[in-house]
Parts: sequence; C-alpha cells; structure tokens
Amino acid sequence: MTTLTPADRVIPPKAPPGKRNGLRGTARAGKHLHGGKFTYAVLIVFTVISLFPLVWTAIAASRNNHRLAQNPPPFWFGGNLFKNLEIAWTDANMGSALLNTAIVAGSITIGTVVFSTLAGFAFAKLRFRFKNVLLLLVIGTMMVPPQLSVVPLYMMVAKLQWTDQLQAVILPTLVSAFGVFFMRQYLIGALPTELIEAARVDGASSLRIVWHVVFPAARPAMAVLGMLTFVMAWNDFFWPIIALTQNGSPTVQVALTGLGRGYIPDQSVIMAGALLGTLPLLAVFVLFGKQIVGGIMQGAVKG
Repeated sequence: MTTLTPADRVIPPKAPPGKRNGLRGTARAGKHLHGGKFTYAVLIVFTVISLFPLVWTAIAASRNNHRLAQNPPPFWFGGNLFKNLEIAWTDANMGSALLNTAIVAGSITIGTVVFSTLAGFAFAKLRFRFKNVLLLLVIGTMMVPPQLSVVPLYMMVAKLQWTDQLQAVILPTLVSAFGVFFMRQYLIGALPTELIEAARVDGASSLRIVWHVVFPAARPAMAVLGMLTFVMAWNDFFWPIIALTQNGSPTVQVALTGLGRGYIPDQSVIMAGALLGTLPLLAVFVLFGKQIVGGIMQGAVKG
C-alpha cells in the first residue's frame, strides 16, 4: 500500500463566496435579496401605467367641459374639482347610491364566500353520489354567457315583484361557479383529510368541523375570493341597469348613467361621478389591503 506524503496531497481551491454550495448569487443567509436597477425601472413603469387612469379621472373631474374638448388635453389639475363633485353628488343622488351599492356588494361578497367555501369543501373532501357529475355541471355553467339568462331571470324577478329592489340584484349572485371551483381547488391541498378524520374521532359535528377546521384553513383563499367578489359586485353594471332604475334604488353604476345629460354631455361632471364611485374601493383596499395580502402570503407559505 502506498502512502501519500503531504506534498502529494491535492487540496482543492476554495470556491468564491458567491459560488459555494452551488449558489451563484451574492446574497448570504439572513439577508434580503435586492432587485437591480432594471427591476425597479420596470416596476415604476407598470405602476405609472396602472395609476394613470385614476389620475386622469381626477384631472378631468377638476376641469370644465370646454377645456377637456381642447387639443392637447390637460395633464394637470384644475380648480373645479370640488364644484364638479358637488354637482355629481347632487344630480346622481350619490349618497343613496353608495349606500345601496355597499349593501349589494357586501351581501354578495359574504354570500359568495360562505356558500362557495361550503360547496368547495363538499366537492373537495366529502363523498356523495354523483359528485363528479355535479361538479361538471357547476363548471359547465361558467361556459354559458350571462346574456342568455337575462330574459328568464328578468321574467322571474318581475313575477316575484322584485323589480327596482335590491334583492333582485343580490339573490341571483349569492354564489358563483368560479368561487366554488376556486375554493375546491384550494381546499384539496390546504386541508388535510387526516385533520377532518381526527375531528370526527373527537366527536365534532359537521357544523363544528366547518367552523373550527374548514374556515381557518380556507381563510387565505376566502380573503382573495372576497376581494375579487366585492370589486366585481361594486362595478357590476349589466344586470343592475336592467333590474333597477335611477329613480328607485340605484347602485352607483346605475346612478352614473344619469349624469351629464343634455345636448352636450358634461364630461367633467361624469368624471367627477366616476371618481366618487371609485373612492370607496380605494378606501377598502387601504384599510384591509394589508390583511388581504397577508392572507395571500400565508396561503402561499402553507402551500
């Protein structure tokens, strides 16, 4: 047997700090990764593009109709913002419209989140007959254009004497096929079957399992679905303009159709009304945006 002398031993060179353990980056454990200048430039561009419609709405609402018709259009604020907001608030009865929209959007959001979570849990974890067939039927309703159901839905609402009442807008949209499918896909991976079986062994009823096991596990997805549903319900125009009128119980989108009437529509007043209808959405996101994003990140980490 040959013995290697110290001179014959080959000591491998030390790898650079950035290439140790197969890592090519220069970040060390415990430190945050920082994007380069190109990353920040792209984010700034997309931020400006996303905020431009809102900023332009505010600029147009602060001008008059004559200035908006000129070329080039204005790109800075004028002095008529509060005047146009007052006109839009009075002409469109925005106080009542905002209250009606808050009731409609809140009811639809709560109903969609609760019912979609329950149905998604049933399709994801429970066993019952015709489970796959019913799921296919639910998904199949997403392929049907909503315009095809307007006539029979309006006939049903008229027969129930719900025309120009808020329940005509709330009840048909208390649950959505997208919400059921979304919650089902989330609960398949986020809710272990063993946890449900352990709760049943401990003697928990189905209602208690849903309240103490299903809802806590589905909280991140429920936050995302609630945010999407609230925004869609707040901005919905197609069905409310059919079921409601401006003189009855209009939502914001229906009330805005009465602004700027005349031989030459006043675009600045219309923009002021649109700004009034957008501000509550911004307020909701500012107040609850941190909790919503935190719920999304919590679901991503658990997944």
